[in-house]
Amino acid sequence: MASTTKARKGGPNSNNSAKGTTLLSVRYPVNSSWEFTLPNDEIAAGTVYCTDETSQLIVLQKSLVHTTLTFEVRMVQVLSIKGEKLISSSAENSANKGDASLSKPLPVIERKLLDDREKRAIRLAEESFRHINQNATPQGQAIFDRLLKACNEVTWEGKSILVLGQIQVDPPYAQENCKVISKGSGAEGSLDRVKKIVAAAASGGF
Repeated sequence: MASTTKARKGGPNSNNSAKGTTLLSVRYPVNSSWEFTLPNDEIAAGTVYCTDETSQLIVLQKSLVHTTLTFEVRMVQVLSIKGEKLISSSAENSANKGDASLSKPLPVIERKLLDDREKRAIRLAEESFRHINQNATPQGQAIFDRLLKACNEVTWEGKSILVLGQIQVDPPYAQENCKVISKGSGAEGSLDRVKKIVAAAASGGF
């Protein structure tokens, strides 16, 4: 069974340039099975049912078990793919089970389900943009991302990082740049935790 992993770098806009002028139908052949990594490390996996060049969409079909539904259909926007892994080629799938499953018509797709997924994708994208500070250094952004993952409630205040509304980390984002700005329950404990995270991030311990 084929298993090839490709991690894309450089952000969403680089995905298009990375594949050049290769048609989606050639890059992702019908009946080949893939696993795609999407924003926020969400995984979309299945067998390619079809592709659309105009909208740059890949339609995946995935068999379901322990449910009254036979298949799940997922549409993946090419620009949202951060990484990709070829599970099995079209030839391998055809040799193993033939094309019977793909010769069936697609199941009925609930419009509400698609709308909900679209709204969720837009919300996640907007949240990701809010977490990016164009004026911060790469190190500052990396430390922000690490703190966000560990503490959840993290925002930018100019070039400074505000954690849990109590701790502020100023440039150049070292341990000594961490301070309590709002006294309250657990503030000192939070400060110690933030300092440890900043120290680990600064030393490359991601």
